[in-house]
Amino acid sequence: MIGINSKETSAGARAFTLMHELTHLALAVGHEEDVALRERRPEEEWERVERFAEEAASSALIPEETLAQFLQRPGVRRDAWDVPQVRELAAKFRVTPLAMATRLRAAGALSWEGYRRWKEQWDAYVASLPPWRGGFASPVEKTIGRAGRPFAQLVLEALDANRITAVEACRHLDLRFDHFEKLRSELRGGPGSGREPLDAGGRIGHPFIQHHPVRQRPRIGQRRNIRCHNLI
Repeated sequence: MIGINSKETSAGARAFTLMHELTHLALAVGHEEDVALRERRPEEEWERVERFAEEAASSALIPEETLAQFLQRPGVRRDAWDVPQVRELAAKFRVTPLAMATRLRAAGALSWEGYRRWKEQWDAYVASLPPWRGGFASPVEKTIGRAGRPFAQLVLEALDANRITAVEACRHLDLRFDHFEKLRSELRGGPGSGREPLDAGGRIGHPFIQHHPVRQRPRIGQRRNIRCHNLI
């Protein structure tokens, strides 16, 4: 089972988190991961596992053929990517800048040294952002995060066409009817409105920050890779 924080309103961050965790589940199904009590790998090995999961997730969200079309256009030289350029490209694929930079590194558009320089620029950019004081997600944000925009829109269209009742609509969306106008307004605003920037990326709690957590050594009950040398 994969759980995603309902406050994670950025579609790009949610998608990356989901694909990242699906990679770990696939490794577990293939007996490449085991429960933490049986893990004895050093920290460097865990970093390789996480690197593999990050690259797998970014590759799934950013297909090689489509990315190649963008990279063939005249523009940025290898290792010359800066934060605004990566953010702009990330917005086209609706992923976070960190996921985009990871994909560029895997595709050869960034060397490891170039990626590290870009990451330093990104960290400085994130540190310059004002503190995020968004608080808890609103009922509408929770509904969109849980059900997704397409499904929420479909329910509203069915309600407007009298194909379902208001009670059924509330049940489908797990949302009180007095929040429906706010939901309509949010959906009209599109995925880039409110607290859901298309180019989100970074860390938990800020609208520009990717919500995927930095992983540490696994605790009891978590599963991680134990034979990643065959995969990387």
